[in-house]
Order: sequence, then C-alpha cells, then structure tokens
Amino acid sequence: MKRLITILLIITAIGAGAGAIYVRRGGPEPQVNTAPITRGDIIDTVGATGTLQAVTTVQVGSQVSGNIQWLGADFNSIVKKGQVIARLDPSLFDAQLQQIRANLTQARANLTKAQSDLERTKVQLLDAQQKYARAKELAARSLLPQSDLDAAKTAVDSAQASLASQQATVQQAQAAVTQSQASVNQSQVNLDHTIIAAPIDGIVTQRNVDVGQTVAASMQAPTLFIIAADLTKMQVNANIDESDVGRIRPGQHVTFRVDAYPTDTFEGIVAQIRLQPVVVQNVTTYGTVIDVPNPQLKLKPGMTANVKVEIAKRTDVLRVPTAALRFRPTPEVFAALNQEVPPEVQPGGGRGGRGSRGSPGAQGSQGASAPSATAAPSPSAPSASNSGPAPSPDSGQAPREFGQGGDHRGGGFGGGGRGGFDPARMMERFKSMSPDEQQQFIARMKDRGADTSAFEQEMKASAAPAHKPKSSAPQAAQTIDALFAPLPVVETRGRAWLFMDHQLKPVNLRLGISDGTNSEVLSTELQQAMEVVTGVTGIGTTRTLPGQGGTGNPLMPGGRGPGGGFGGPGGGPGRGR
Repeated sequence: MKRLITILLIITAIGAGAGAIYVRRGGPEPQVNTAPITRGDIIDTVGATGTLQAVTTVQVGSQVSGNIQWLGADFNSIVKKGQVIARLDPSLFDAQLQQIRANLTQARANLTKAQSDLERTKVQLLDAQQKYARAKELAARSLLPQSDLDAAKTAVDSAQASLASQQATVQQAQAAVTQSQASVNQSQVNLDHTIIAAPIDGIVTQRNVDVGQTVAASMQAPTLFIIAADLTKMQVNANIDESDVGRIRPGQHVTFRVDAYPTDTFEGIVAQIRLQPVVVQNVTTYGTVIDVPNPQLKLKPGMTANVKVEIAKRTDVLRVPTAALRFRPTPEVFAALNQEVPPEVQPGGGRGGRGSRGSPGAQGSQGASAPSATAAPSPSAPSASNSGPAPSPDSGQAPREFGQGGDHRGGGFGGGGRGGFDPARMMERFKSMSPDEQQQFIARMKDRGADTSAFEQEMKASAAPAHKPKSSAPQAAQTIDALFAPLPVVETRGRAWLFMDHQLKPVNLRLGISDGTNSEVLSTELQQAMEVVTGVTGIGTTRTLPGQGGTGNPLMPGGRGPGGGFGGPGGGPGRGR
C-alpha cells in the first residue's frame, strides 16, 4: 500500500512539473511555415471580359417596300458577292414602270409635234420676209401703196414672234421627255431593288424575314440579313478597367478562354485601345479591340471571352512567393522564438523596416521603374552618417555626387523613408551635367559595376545635332495608338525572412514583375531551393513578452486576440493594440 502511494505521488509530481513548464512556456512550440525559392516563368497579366464578333459585319436591308416573294439564303449560308439572296414582289413596281414608260412615249410624241410646228413657223417667217422685200422694192418705185408695205412688215414681225413661241414649246417638250426618262429610270431602279444581292463574301449569321412577310422601308431600311465576312479572322471587344488601361499597348499578346471550350486557350493580339469611355454604374471602362485568328472556326460571334492581356513576361527567373513578401514578424513572434527583435522591425529601424511599410512586397503599385534604376547605386559611396560599410549596388542609395545625403531609413524603390533613391532625380542631375562631367560619371559607374545604358542613351540623345528633327513619328502616325509611350521597366523593393539556426533573418530584395503568386527576384541574395518564411503558427494565447505582464484579455492594451499565427498569407496578427 505504501509503495502504491509513493508511485502515485511521483506521478503527480511529474505531471505538476510538466504542467508548470507548459503554462510557463505559454503553449506548444511555434511552427514556422516556409516556401522554397523556385525558378520558372512569371507573367504579369490584366484580366477582363469581352465579346467575340466578326471583323466585318454587314446588315443587308431593303430600300423599297413590298412582300418577300423568295429567299435564297438562310442561317449559316455561305454567300458570294452579287449572289441573289432574296426577291420582293415586283408587280407594283412593274406596273408603275409601264405607266411611266407610256408617259415617256407621249412626251416624245409631243416633242416631235412641237418640232414640226417649229419648222412650219420657220417657213412662214421666210415667206413673210420675201414678201416684205418685194414690197419695199415696189414702194421705192412708187408702184405700191404705203399700206401694203406696212402690212408686209407686220406679217414679218408676227412670223418672228410665232417662231420664238414655237421654240419655247419645243424646249418645254424636250424637258418633259427628260423628266419622263428620269421617272422611267427611277422606276427601273426601284424594280431592280426588289432583287436583293449579297454585298460581300461571307456567312449569313442572321435572317429576320420569311417568305410572304411585308417589309416597309418608309422611314428606314429594314434589316433582312446580317452577313459576317470571313469568320477565320475575328476580334474580341474587351472592356478594360480604367485602373488597368494605362498598361495596355497595341501589339501585346493576349490569351483567353470561352465557356464553350473550357480546356482550350486561344490567343490574340491587341490591335486598338479606343478612347471612348463606357460608364456603367459609375464604373468606367475602355473598349480594347483584340485581333483573333480562328482557322478552325471554333469561335462564334457573341461568345463571352475571359481575357488576359500579357503586360510583361520573364522566362526562367528566380521566383519568391508573394506570401513571403507579405510576412512581417511582430515582436510577439520573436519572443516566441526566443530571439531579440532585429533593428529592422523596430520603430525607426533600418532601411526598409517598419518605418517604410509600403516598401516590402509592394507589387501592386508597379511604380518603381526607369532603366536607370540599375545604374543608380554606388558601391563605394559612403552612408549618410559617414560610418559603416559602403552601400551595395542593390542598396537603393544614390551616389554621393548627387547629394542624396541624410537618413536612408525606408529608402529604396517604393520606400516611404527620407532620402530614398530617386531615379528620376538622378537622371535630371545627369542631364544638367556638362558632356565631360557626364563621361566622367559614366566611367565611375562602370568601375563600380553598375549598368550605365540609360545614361549613355541620354548622352547620345543630348549630343544629336540641333537641326536634326527629334522624331517623325507624330507626322507618320495614322492613329493615336502609335503614339503611346512604351511601358517602363518594373522594379520594386521587398523583404523576405529566412529561418536559420532557429532564428528569423531578414533579406532585402530587388523585385521585378509579379503575377500575384510569385515575384521576380532581381538581386542575388537568394538562391534556388532556399526556404523563405511565409508565416508562423502555433503561438499560444497566454504567451507574454519578456518583461511584460500579459493580461490575457484581447480587448486590453498589450493583449492578443485568440487565434492563429502572425504574418501568414491572407491574415494579419491577431493582437490588439
């Protein structure tokens, strides 16, 4: 009995000790989640939706009213230019044409009669003139009374007036003939319009009438057919959001899918960015025309396309998970790992720390650009405090000759700190230099191993002759699409964390494009297959910082709310402040 009691006491003591240790440690050991650095392709895309349609679509209508007598085409019929595809009842137009032709015949007869009367009037005038001449000769010899001479003169004047009147009658008859001829031509055109032919080669995509149906063309031409030309070439009219339209350029590669073929991916090329905005429920979009080949005729007009416009693509590059760039360890995480808080994450810490929260992983901005970004840093330039190691070419600090002194905390691309590296300011200072100073600067940058291509191009452009025209593109451009500036090179700053020797270690990175899942790594601090931290889980709710008294109440200052880890992807630290 005593032995059993002794065993129970020992077991109780061991359990109490283990429980005390567990409570003192605040829960299980934290678990650090990591993801590997991989190598592969990264494609930065812009998503949109659009509608497929034929490149050329013609609406075939009728210019005259009548009943449909015959149809020569139906849905999906392949037609050729000039092929008869419909006929209207020509009875009324034929009768009207016969009546107007009779009027034309009558007008021509009237013209013939008028011309005959004109000839008779001319003969009468000639006879009167001859009699008047003989009368004047006889009157000169006093052989004819004066009254007969006056009568002969009056007969000549009357014949001349009759001739003028008959000439006007002939002109009137000629005008009537011309008018009747025009009416005949108009009636013939209307009769010809009862035969409707295809204006282009194509496929009938829509038929709106049937035999016996009456069409009225009094106000506007009714549409009988819709013909699409050459469905082997189609286009997608995509609606690009105004926040993304600034990154769209003609010639960009496009991939899209349609619901009819969910496993197939179709390709196209951006042909046009239309400047006409479309506002629907306070959302502004711009129409973008995408040329799409359709050799197999799989795509049909009206299909909805889920479009991805390829903005930038990098092949076989180092990729860091975006979740690792979003991970920001808190002091509680360091306390759980029994690690001191590094200066980078302390308030007012080093470059790219918490003072520049906008810098790490700021892929959404895509703002840092310019080719000169890679040429800016100076490996031998001193720091702002003139102490410590010289900044590396990737440090984001400007050379001393540009006067970028001061505190460099939060510097670099996308950083919010003071004295950060500004490629635009560096280029402006470079432009203000003399040619000799520019050459010396480029030589120094080459010695430091930096890229100087942007500065060399600027130097060549400034050295061009003054009389040489800057560019002939505006004069040669036919549309505004040719005048769009090329997209800038994307380069941002970020920070990843490595878990080495049971401690978190920061690594500052230069980043390129991102596809939302991975980001391109431009710097060489990370290598393939290295593991970066994406989150820390398993931190208990009762753990307190060293030297701090935790209340255990998530609503009190200094306490933490219950739940998960810190800095994991898609979630923030569950602590109150």
